[in-house]
Amino acid sequence: MREEDIFDRIVSVSWLAWFKPWYQRYREMWLYALFGLGTFLINFFVYSFFTEIVDFGVLISNAIAWIFATLYAFFTNRRWVFKSHAVGVVAFFLQIGSFCLGRFLTLLVEEWMLFYLIEIRGLHNMTVKFCSQFIVIALNYLISKLIVFRRRK
Repeated sequence: MREEDIFDRIVSVSWLAWFKPWYQRYREMWLYALFGLGTFLINFFVYSFFTEIVDFGVLISNAIAWIFATLYAFFTNRRWVFKSHAVGVVAFFLQIGSFCLGRFLTLLVEEWMLFYLIEIRGLHNMTVKFCSQFIVIALNYLISKLIVFRRRK
């Protein structure tokens, strides 16, 4: 039996009782969606700031946004979504390393999409960024679930 956390307590309040069975059954997906929204917002707004206000190029802005979003995503996924607490310094650094490597691979996919669709095809910057996030989020979930935070026996 896993330890109860803040989210378990939130869905235990009386007016959310109807939601509790769905939350318990699909807890990981709900929390990934919640923290994924946070990751998306950090990524999108940092990217927007650097492309629209600072006037950096789309690829540099995306790489900067990736750094902020990846750090947030690692610690929230590790702590609440997948509840994976690597024991020891070496295990922690292997976990964060594999997480960042997986996210780096999806960064390359996103950089290619942004380059091709914005720079080559001339599509609208923020629209492409917004749409590319759906592909990246799905790939990130698969990498995190199947490789980085998988349950080891």
